[in-house]
Amino acid sequence: MISYHRRMDENRTVATNDRARVRAMAHPLRLRLLELLDERDLTATECSRLTGESVASCAFHLSSLATHGFVEPAPRRGREKPWRSVARHRSLSVDPADPESAREVARLAGMVVEREAARFAAWTATVDDEPSEWLLASTVSTSSFWATSEELAALSAEVAHLTDRFRGRWQDPGERPPGARPATFFGVVNPDRR
Repeated sequence: MISYHRRMDENRTVATNDRARVRAMAHPLRLRLLELLDERDLTATECSRLTGESVASCAFHLSSLATHGFVEPAPRRGREKPWRSVARHRSLSVDPADPESAREVARLAGMVVEREAARFAAWTATVDDEPSEWLLASTVSTSSFWATSEELAALSAEVAHLTDRFRGRWQDPGERPPGARPATFFGVVNPDRR
């Protein structure tokens, strides 16, 4: 299962095990567009400027994301037609009745892991510029253990809710304590092949 939280509706989840919907997200530009729309409503033209892709390409991919229920039209701004994310939490899981579903979810999971690894690597390249309190507050942790599938599922559910206490801070800046800044939690829970 892939589960990740972003800014939009703090209590809404887009959940699916539908292979077509999972496949619709499994594209580098679509993942980038979702990241951008999690920050604010954007038009295809604004997305083009931020991604370096053509307006037509951004419009096509936004339309595909809308078709599959991940984004929707935002209120118009004059003649502009912005888009917005539907939910801050997206949860994609394997359909046990569809063997291809596992491959699609695994493909998307691999893309998400690569994006997060690249984001983290970019941050590590800037550690000389980080105040020491932020360096001390950051962590990388790996743990190997023996567990049943039920125990692993329970752990996955716990991990998915670790950041719940920070809900509301994207939408309401008044909820942010002084000195707060955006942060990312990225976790992977999976069985090993040993």
